[in-house]
Amino acid sequence: MKYDIVTIGGATKDIAFLTTEGILIDNHRDVLRQKLLAFEYGAKIMIDHFHNLFGGGAANAAVNFAASGFEVACLSRIGVDDSGRAIIDNLSRRGVAIELLSQDRSAATGLSFILVAKGGERIIFTSRGANDNFKISESDRKILAGAKWLYLASLSGDWLKNINYIFAQSGPKIAWNPGLSQCQAGLKKLAPFLKNTDVFCINKDEAIELVLSDSRYHGQSPDFLNSVKNLLLALKERVPGIVLITDGQYGADVYDGKRFYHQAVLKEKKRVDITGVGDVFNSSFVAGLEITKGDIKKSLYLGAKNTASKIAYFGAQNGLLDLRKIKKFN
Repeated sequence: MKYDIVTIGGATKDIAFLTTEGILIDNHRDVLRQKLLAFEYGAKIMIDHFHNLFGGGAANAAVNFAASGFEVACLSRIGVDDSGRAIIDNLSRRGVAIELLSQDRSAATGLSFILVAKGGERIIFTSRGANDNFKISESDRKILAGAKWLYLASLSGDWLKNINYIFAQSGPKIAWNPGLSQCQAGLKKLAPFLKNTDVFCINKDEAIELVLSDSRYHGQSPDFLNSVKNLLLALKERVPGIVLITDGQYGADVYDGKRFYHQAVLKEKKRVDITGVGDVFNSSFVAGLEITKGDIKKSLYLGAKNTASKIAYFGAQNGLLDLRKIKKFN
């Protein structure tokens, strides 16, 4: 089958627990760790309640695309266990094709513990599990070649080998939201792939880390690195397509080489959990490019609209909108 979009990357079982006992600390002296969530050392921390959920960049994006009517498949790796079976059932129920999910008998399904603090801020403790053994088969590559879009999320394990397979596909457009391993590899190592990326999505902290990996920017001041415009310009030197940077409560910014765009955060009905907002925003933006025939401004709005809806719910895959039904753009 030919898909509108194939998402590639992680799928996890998530357990989220809420506590109001954490204290948010400003740490601006460390540009890579500007906010810290702290708890009393040695204390017993009470949990208000917890939720069994689903996550992983590829799975989150796939569910979001399916909610807006796209034919989508998720290429990911899970274990042969109860969590893996639950992920299969969840994706199937939400309209995501599972033919590209592979099962690993030597590793458990990836698991995340998500600590959600007051106001929806969170810290994620994650075990990659079977995601570390992610691989792309020859039959997978044939399906990838026939897709309209490939949406690449975080990869672990032998990610460089797999990413070579992904970017060897000449037909699909590629949207890329890199993970920790890719950002730590630095711009020089990512350069051959960035030049074939149509939409590059990253958050501000990751953008700072990537820009600092370029020797030309060593020694730059925190003021320079905290400017989203500077980060967009630096990354656009490597990316022929669109560069998108999300920045939490400050919204999102795009540079396409001709014009800068900004989208403010839209007021949510209720702020419960921000887990997965990056996945929701980035995949909504890509969906918006298809729905609006490439209108960046409208696509940014759709990303903000869907994110505001999701934040009122626990989990990255709940509260999602059918973006095709949004007719009014502010």
